[in-house]
Amino acid sequence: MGQAVMAGPARNRVKTQVFTVIVILSQSLGNFALSWGMKHRTEALNFTVLAYLQAIFDPWVMIGIALLILWLLSRMALLSWADLSYVLPVTSLGYVITALMGRFFLGEQITWQRWSGTLLIVAGTAVVGLTNPRTTTPLKSCSENSEGTPLPKDRRSVVKDLAPQENL
Repeated sequence: MGQAVMAGPARNRVKTQVFTVIVILSQSLGNFALSWGMKHRTEALNFTVLAYLQAIFDPWVMIGIALLILWLLSRMALLSWADLSYVLPVTSLGYVITALMGRFFLGEQITWQRWSGTLLIVAGTAVVGLTNPRTTTPLKSCSENSEGTPLPKDRRSVVKDLAPQENL
């Protein structure tokens, strides 16, 4: 007949896994490209506008910036459907990748203490990755009840009156 459509929870799990990989890779590769571009400049960056503009237009720095923009946008999307307490530990695997890239491509010397910390990150990521990415329900607006159905117009003003007010 055709392809079977994945059910809601299975589809969300796959979507979460795909975006997690995008977040991890775009952060790691973006930081690597940014670091590579900055380390291969002929002179150290000073605090002038011209120096920063010259650095920004370095091809490696531009690639790094583009990848970090992708990282930000994909992380925002991921945080819109997965818990913060899930996203941050799981995407911290990018720090491990970054350490490996620093070691093998940038020639950084990584002490046993840094490697130990990196292994702790991997262990924590594995534990958090076994949990459900979403343990909360989306927030409702002031004009909806807890089931998501609209409140009668006369009740909406009561709900708005209960909302915190800014100090004038």
